[in-house]
Amino acid sequence: MEADLVARLEEKERQLERYATDLRETFKAERKRAQELRASYMATVRALANAVEARDAYTGHHAERVAAYGLELARAAELPLARDQQTEFGFLLHDVGKVAVPDAILFKPAPLTDEERVLMEQHPIIGWEILRGIDFLGDAKLVVRHHHEHWDGTGYPDRLAGDEIPLAARVFAIADTLDALTTDRPYRPAGTFAAARAVIDAGAGTQFCPASVEALHRVSDERFEELRAGIAL
Repeated sequence: MEADLVARLEEKERQLERYATDLRETFKAERKRAQELRASYMATVRALANAVEARDAYTGHHAERVAAYGLELARAAELPLARDQQTEFGFLLHDVGKVAVPDAILFKPAPLTDEERVLMEQHPIIGWEILRGIDFLGDAKLVVRHHHEHWDGTGYPDRLAGDEIPLAARVFAIADTLDALTTDRPYRPAGTFAAARAVIDAGAGTQFCPASVEALHRVSDERFEELRAGIAL
């Protein structure tokens, strides 16, 4: 009798071990599929971003630089969005709407006319529309739509102000301006990171979120140089 009980208990233990093994294998397979899916999403996002940047030699790798700068700023501010892949997706795709902007406007080496500026300022909405039906992008689309909003409500396209602006878009605005001022453009040569910081500091509380500007102070010029050097030119 006792031997039978021991045998049954041993069989139950073996069953539990088999179940545990099956669960571990299932978990590994699911994790692998999830990793493959994330890799597929990132490849798609990078392909879209590259399609936009292929039009303009002056802004080559702009999306990769601003994504690197923006994520570094988010880490400096200890924001959870620094670990959210949606943030990186939004940073990389911010200018996808420019595919609909005529070359004559996009590459004009002189100030835009009022009519041209109206067309240029449609690109966040166009980008939003292009991506609207892509479910996996989620909050990334908020960066695409709102990356030109200003803290004081004078930006576009929706005139959002202050905390109405999505947090990732507020951080991105700093990174975008930092890269724009430190790279060559048709109408001016690249400036230094120090000069770019001065411009951004002057816009704190008007164009830029003050907390995001404060995060900029926590990242050294050397770190930004390191990030830039890590991206192919």
